[in-house]
This record gives sequence, structure tokens and C-alpha cells, in this order.
Amino acid sequence: MSTFHETALAAAIAGRLPFAYPVVPTPSTDPGAVGEAVAVTFTGAPGARIALQIADPAQLEDGSAAATLEDRLHPVFEAAVAVLGAGSLSEGERVDAAVAFTGAGTQVFDLVDAGGAVAARVAVRIDGAHASASAGPQRLSRIAGVEMELVVEIGRTRMPVRDVLTLEPGRVVDLDRAAGSPADIRLNGRLIGHGTVVVADGDFAIRVERILDGAEGV
Repeated sequence: MSTFHETALAAAIAGRLPFAYPVVPTPSTDPGAVGEAVAVTFTGAPGARIALQIADPAQLEDGSAAATLEDRLHPVFEAAVAVLGAGSLSEGERVDAAVAFTGAGTQVFDLVDAGGAVAARVAVRIDGAHASASAGPQRLSRIAGVEMELVVEIGRTRMPVRDVLTLEPGRVVDLDRAAGSPADIRLNGRLIGHGTVVVADGDFAIRVERILDGAEGV
């Protein structure tokens, strides 16, 4: 499970990458990687080692296509490490992604677009996170404007392809949840709590009933 610092860094990077479309950080289920990534080291309390791999650098819209990828990504890293407080940031370097993304203590995030495609991947290893655990809420304000996807799920089902192909208006599909059961609240795909679906000012809304233990580390 990711810590506050790892999630905050991934969210800050997602919010600053100069794509023409938004990307959302999601904990990766496949930490493996091939090719190269750009990595930096942040020296502070806590410190961090961050590696970023862009699926298609041509998608970066920063007006600096002639510059090296290390230089183009440095402002992104600078903005991201602000969540860690005071410290110094190294210059970016090209590294073997397979090593950077599989190191001990490393958390890997996929940065996905609205269609679910992975536009970039980031690997974060926090050093000495215990030194400033209590500072999390204050530092959260530095990325308060970064948007994350919150989804309310009332149920799921599995269907054979043949049944999916026969779906039509008016068809009723049974879900795996009884009527009146609480809905799941998911942040970036991870379950963080349960709630009740209500109507507020004519729109559907969710009344939070429970936040799961450990949700702070989502």
C-alpha cells in the first residue's frame, strides 16, 4: 500500500506533466519496465528517488521539443518535490527503467488518460518518511489543486461476450449487490470507503458512511 508521500508525489507529477489531456495516477499492478527512464534524487527529510518514463515524449506540449528529455522533465520534478518540503534536487539522468521500477521499497504508479491508456509511469522510493509523517496534512495543501478520480460503484457483474453483444435498451442486468447495500467509494481505483447514494439538488450524490482503515495510504 502506498504512503502519503508516494501518492502525493505521483499526483503532483500527474498534475504538472505538459500533456494536452489530464492523466490520473493509479497504483500499478505491473511494476516491471523496459527501456529508459529519467530519474532524480531529492535530498531532504524525507528524501526520495523518483523515476519517470514517458510512453511517447512527442505528446509533451512544453514547447521544448529540441531540449533533452531530462531538461524537459526537470520542472515537473521540481514542482512535485515541493510536497516533501525543503531540500535539494539533483539533475535528471537516464537510467535503466527495469532497475529503477523494481528496486526495494519502490512504489510504481501508472499515469492513465481518460481512455485508460498509460501515458507515463512513475516510480517513487521514499527515504526517511518517518521523519515527517506528521507534516502530511500541511504539505497536502501544496497539491490541493491536483484532481484525482473519485468513483462510486453500486455493483458489478460478469457476463459472457455473447450476452454483452445482445444488450439492448430495456434489458435489466443483475449486479452482485442487494438493493439498499452501501456503495463502494474508490479513489484512483482503490477502495477507500462505503456510502449511501442520495439525491441532492436534483443530482445523485454519495453520503459517506465509512472510511476504511488505512485509506490515508491510498
